[in-house]
Amino acid sequence: MRPTGNDGPTLGELLEFAHRTAADPGVLARLPRRPGERSWISLPAPGGAEAWVIGWPPGAETGWHDHGGSRGAFATASGLLRESSIAVELPTEGWRVLELADGVDRRRELSTGRGRAFGPHHVHQVVNPSRTEHAVSVHVYYPPLPLMRRYTRDGRVLRLTRTEQTQEW
Repeated sequence: MRPTGNDGPTLGELLEFAHRTAADPGVLARLPRRPGERSWISLPAPGGAEAWVIGWPPGAETGWHDHGGSRGAFATASGLLRESSIAVELPTEGWRVLELADGVDRRRELSTGRGRAFGPHHVHQVVNPSRTEHAVSVHVYYPPLPLMRRYTRDGRVLRLTRTEQTQEW
């Protein structure tokens, strides 16, 4: 279903852009690869979205986070990424600690050419599980990320640890 008015690109359009960009060697060649740390470049994206090409050295990970209410998609251009997510809509404000119910954890392996889209309440962490291989992915968000909330996870307990504004990343 297409959003009405000025609601930006659909999830399908975001995912299609991520896949198309992940298959573009010219775009991927612009990404600097830094041993031991993630690297990224920003890209123009359709319909007012924002996009990033991200390099993941072996073992790199994001930690648990959300995208501040933006919807998005990502596709693996090379290597393998592992995504762990929580299949529950979290309250947006007024909490610091939640105990999660059983059965809300999801896990995906996204090898080269695979991707996924997600809605505005998605909480996840992404990891390059390889000990030797660099991974590259393309991420796209609409609306552009207003903020990111960071979490820690201890078993079934999820804690909101901080909120980052755009100027912090």
